[in-house]
Amino acid sequence: MALAVVRSLGTAQQLRSAQELEDFEQELVDQFALASAGAGITDRHITEERSVIFQFLRFSGRPVWEATPEVADRFLTQQRRELGLARSTVVRKAQTLAQFYDFLIFRYQGDVHALTGHVLVQPIDEYNRPVDPSAQIIRVPPREDEIDRLFTAWREALPQARKFLPAARDYMAASLWRRVGLRIGETVRLDIRDWRPDLGEYGKLHVRFGKGSRGKGPKTRLAPAIESVDALMQWWLADIRHQFGDDWDDPDAPMLPSERRDRMTGRCLRAGDDALRSGLKVVVGQYLPAWRGRLTPHVLRHFCASSLYSRGMDLKAIQELLGHSWLSTTTRYIHVHDNHIENAWAQANDRVAARLATDGR
Repeated sequence: MALAVVRSLGTAQQLRSAQELEDFEQELVDQFALASAGAGITDRHITEERSVIFQFLRFSGRPVWEATPEVADRFLTQQRRELGLARSTVVRKAQTLAQFYDFLIFRYQGDVHALTGHVLVQPIDEYNRPVDPSAQIIRVPPREDEIDRLFTAWREALPQARKFLPAARDYMAASLWRRVGLRIGETVRLDIRDWRPDLGEYGKLHVRFGKGSRGKGPKTRLAPAIESVDALMQWWLADIRHQFGDDWDDPDAPMLPSERRDRMTGRCLRAGDDALRSGLKVVVGQYLPAWRGRLTPHVLRHFCASSLYSRGMDLKAIQELLGHSWLSTTTRYIHVHDNHIENAWAQANDRVAARLATDGR
């Protein structure tokens, strides 16, 4: 798609005809799309953003430069109450509009005023901006001793499981969430080839389908097999995986297979996230009932971050392990005991006292 160049102060007079106004508005939207593409946003995500912008403009019935917070109030209310859209969907639409108007104000405020006589305002302000529901959920994980008790009981019960192979697979998946903080989507899409015992001191998992930010597509990373994940991988591949089928040595076969087979090839299908969630849910109900309905794969990811931090791993290393784009995201995953601040304060005072004592000599 060819994009026109936005008119600048030095090349245009005021817009007079309806067609000129419409063309200029289209140019502004196109430039936002071009900037998003330059930032590496996927075409699909850009198409979704354009759709939201045009929905808002159709609802408004005004040019983009005449939008006001009052118009945004009515638009967001219509999306939630009249159309019945999920709260998270409305949040995403509001975020798209806020980004679009931030872009216009930052880059084209002067041009828009010179060409239309209007001053751009941000219609998504601090009063009507919906709160992201996911940002309000504080996923405080169980204590270390509770997680140890759960996984110890789960491991000891495996030989007596009614269906041993799926039970062992679910235990394997949950152990990756607990120990190295993999997302459930990343876990499901692991293949045999993604275990690289030749890399690093402990080996590494090649996470090829990590979560990218703002629709940028998969973000890959190499997760080191710390926290005894190397031994876990050896157990899985040497003792368990081959029992699912003879594709155990195929690099493209799923690391965590389903019991079901492909009708055409007879090979193992990939286990779904619902199966892995269900496996965790069942054992939590059995061995950690106080956390029934609350301990999810994502909470185990929070547990991993909190556990590593409490044992001295720095935030930057945890950020890289979890695959976060921003350190601020990682900080929201850290949940420490109530006495952590007091302990840190006491340790800092001890270091200062030791340094002063040394200097005094």
